[in-house]
Amino acid sequence: MKASDFIASFLSKKGIESVFELSGGMITHILDSLNQTTKIKIVTMHHEQAAAFAAEGYARITGLPGIALATSGPGATNLLTGIGSCYFDSTPAVFITGQVNTHEQKGDRDIRQLGFQETDIVAMAKPITKACYLVNDPNELEAVFEKAFALAMSGRPGPVLIDIPMNVQRAQIEVSDNYVKKDVAANISVNTLNDLIADIKLSKRPLILSGRGIKAASSQIAFDHFVEKTQVPVVTTLLGLDTIAYQDDLRVGFIGSYGNRWANISFGECDLLIVLGSRLDIRQTGADTKFIENRKIYHIDCESGEINNRVLGCIPIVADLGKFFEEFEKAAQDLVFVAPKEWLTRINALRTEWPDTSELTPDGINPNKFMHALSQAGSENKVYLADVGSHQMWSAQSLELLKGQHFMTSGGMGAMGFSLPAGIGACIALNNQPVVVLIGDGCMQINIQELQTIVRNNLKVKIVVLNNKTLGMIRQFQDSYFESRYQSTYWGYSAPDFAKVAIAYGIEAITIERPDEIQSGVDWLWSEENKDKPQLLQVMVDPHTNTYPKIAFGKPITEMEPFATPIEMEGT
Repeated sequence: MKASDFIASFLSKKGIESVFELSGGMITHILDSLNQTTKIKIVTMHHEQAAAFAAEGYARITGLPGIALATSGPGATNLLTGIGSCYFDSTPAVFITGQVNTHEQKGDRDIRQLGFQETDIVAMAKPITKACYLVNDPNELEAVFEKAFALAMSGRPGPVLIDIPMNVQRAQIEVSDNYVKKDVAANISVNTLNDLIADIKLSKRPLILSGRGIKAASSQIAFDHFVEKTQVPVVTTLLGLDTIAYQDDLRVGFIGSYGNRWANISFGECDLLIVLGSRLDIRQTGADTKFIENRKIYHIDCESGEINNRVLGCIPIVADLGKFFEEFEKAAQDLVFVAPKEWLTRINALRTEWPDTSELTPDGINPNKFMHALSQAGSENKVYLADVGSHQMWSAQSLELLKGQHFMTSGGMGAMGFSLPAGIGACIALNNQPVVVLIGDGCMQINIQELQTIVRNNLKVKIVVLNNKTLGMIRQFQDSYFESRYQSTYWGYSAPDFAKVAIAYGIEAITIERPDEIQSGVDWLWSEENKDKPQLLQVMVDPHTNTYPKIAFGKPITEMEPFATPIEMEGT
């Protein structure tokens, strides 16, 4: 069969229902085969970076690898930011790039380029993928695609890139039915499990830290059972925000650099910490890791290198989370755990003392209060997608996620421009059920062209632009360290009226500016006449509204601005 027909058939057999791309000469064979031989939906974006982010949003919903295609040269290089986002946030994806014909490749010649748009994307992408393949032999295609899918899904998920010359795409190949099996998880020590069980029972102030690894391992249901069984309260990372419902009695809150103050204090006071699928990076723990190390920590992760990396003295359990939950359930099946009532009372007292809605006293709309109102009006929403910046942290601090609702953001890469295209991918993965994109004015201007993709596909994407007419998080950084010199954040920066822009694209839009307009604004998004349409709600926020609380950098996680002063300049 024709090689490009094989690629299309392979994707279809793997359960892929949508792919994301921006057309170019070197992928025309694959696009034609997808169109002619499968029912796969081809979603044409307006930038390859957006296609990559859309594939990531699709993957996080389905659990299958997201698929993005791009032509050679600039098309391929434009994928790199999205590839990196998948890599750092453990999202399975397969990126397919077209390459110039094999006879047009420069090979070992001492020249920069032979074929038009020839670019060594494999070398560029290698550091931010699990594997990269340049397929110059058509007979290797089947094995490479099988390896790529297995690798993207196994262990810690991530992206794989396959670069295919145009003449290889149109070659005739023979196809077999070989399939690569997933790696088997490592064995877990029964003694370590028994020690963990004993420590949970002895602990007065236990906490679970839930991270993105729970979703990456498709272990949400098993995690729910683990929490119900152990009765241990849960703090979440930014990417683990949707692992426990807002109203759950055992949910504490969001921890980290901009975490809920009560959650960070609870994190500091716990005597046992069970880390599930989190790498304990600096934005979760703060710079002072010695403060965190003064308690017993069990760290469960599928990558041994992530354990005892920054935070030392952890008891390691190297395992896929699904396997861990399965083995724990066996070891503890006849045991009854009791909720630590005094500890829960202490946590709730801290929550009452430090409410998120009182951290800011801005002129005009309080973003934290807005997030609560948005959540309460949006029970029909399936996914919140936050971009990067101040609005991202206000979202994490104050969204009231229902059980089953997803929260997505770009964590490790921290890529501005993520949420709008990722929202497209998530909405398509959900068969056009509604999603909410939360985005700042700076981020909105990076992939604003994808409003056309939303209109063309009539997607139920609700866009909320928090417009403070500045790059707020960096502006706050300049207040702290540069004597309020606002170069390139407030000075030399501007934003349009996004409501007018949306209307120009054919999307209904309104703007709210005062606190008394919040309720009518969020109700407008979900009114009976509007709930099935794409919409844009522009929320004007005072430019000098800070993101608090914030860890005072260089101090323990429990000491947060504005009541504590940083002793070091943030390096990350």
